[in-house]
Amino acid sequence: MIGQSDRRGMKILFLTENFPPETNAAATRVYERACYWAKWGHQVTVLTSAPNFPEGRLYPGYENRWRQVEDMDGLRVVRVKTYMAANRGTVKRMLDFLSFMASAFGAGLFEHRPDVVAATSPQFFAAVGGWALGWVRRVPFVFELGDLWPASIVAVGAMRPSFGLRMMEKLELFLYRRSAAVVALTHAFKQNLVGRGIDADKINVVINGVDTWRYGPRDRDADLASSAGLADKFVVGYVGTHGMAHALSNVLDAAERLADNPAIAFMLAGGGAERDDLVADAKRRGLTNVVFLVRQPKDRMPVVWSLCDVALVHLKNSDVFRDVIPSKMFEAMAMGLPLLMASPAGEASDILAADGAGLHVPAEDPEALADAVRQLHDDPAQLARLAAASLKAAPGHSRETQARDMISVLQRVGGETS
Repeated sequence: MIGQSDRRGMKILFLTENFPPETNAAATRVYERACYWAKWGHQVTVLTSAPNFPEGRLYPGYENRWRQVEDMDGLRVVRVKTYMAANRGTVKRMLDFLSFMASAFGAGLFEHRPDVVAATSPQFFAAVGGWALGWVRRVPFVFELGDLWPASIVAVGAMRPSFGLRMMEKLELFLYRRSAAVVALTHAFKQNLVGRGIDADKINVVINGVDTWRYGPRDRDADLASSAGLADKFVVGYVGTHGMAHALSNVLDAAERLADNPAIAFMLAGGGAERDDLVADAKRRGLTNVVFLVRQPKDRMPVVWSLCDVALVHLKNSDVFRDVIPSKMFEAMAMGLPLLMASPAGEASDILAADGAGLHVPAEDPEALADAVRQLHDDPAQLARLAAASLKAAPGHSRETQARDMISVLQRVGGETS
């Protein structure tokens, strides 16, 4: 068992541009697993930026300095200076990515020599910095593949095929080949890499999940529901980043089709590059059945989820997103919420079907989305069955299990001894 007293802890250096108090998928995933590693006796140093995602604005209480160190739940967190940009567009966002790569690499040179260096994508250039640190410090590098980048930025329209893109794809394949191991978040990601010539034996699949103890069924928070105007509504809630990959204008289209039913409301909670445009569009359309909540801190997520009768998982209609498993679906399951997934059919919808935790409709089909919402609203018995199945399936997606799976990869390549 990992964490036994007869084994020394590893020294892990982990690069991720996003980390709490940011609440996006990468930040949450790295933090929650690393907390287990620290608990099991490993020394974890996280190289990250000052929190600013997704708006590109510094969070209150933080400074964008060259180096600042804090302790967070037993993790040593080193924050470095970056060029901050909102999560949209290309040029400024690329400067953001490159600045973190350079700053994290520089800071990593002055850290105690680790047993292993790991980095997560997105964003992709964090992995470049991780590989470079591993090469310079002569320690193994592990690439956690959180997104098929740069393919995903083409899918959302942020970049077009070009010479520069082809060069990034060559760099992408270089990193896969030079890493001691690749940890992919989906089986489809592994299949993609194998199909492009990467050795299957070095690719380990560790699917996203949830710390079930952080969540759980609860009554609707009366104060938040009242302030949001949702106290007596049937609420379909999307909680997460409002970005180009999520195509949330489709939700507004569905809301228009449901405007004749005052009992139904959509809640969009979070921040992101598209949020201001969505708020303006909803106002222009006169959609009184759409409520926007500002981004909430991580410890408030269960309160936000408590407003929902149905959890909405939503992705853009692109083949790239067939391979994505949104982490928020597992939080919703741990809350005991039925899911309504509007996405390309793929690995996430397969998990949903296997767990019996909700309904799936085609991506960016507002009529299908509206029909599914009506169905769930009008059939309380079905809603209850899906909610029960969702809660029952949640422990099967345990973050602790995934933390053990990944630390075993880090131990294998890092050469931990008894």
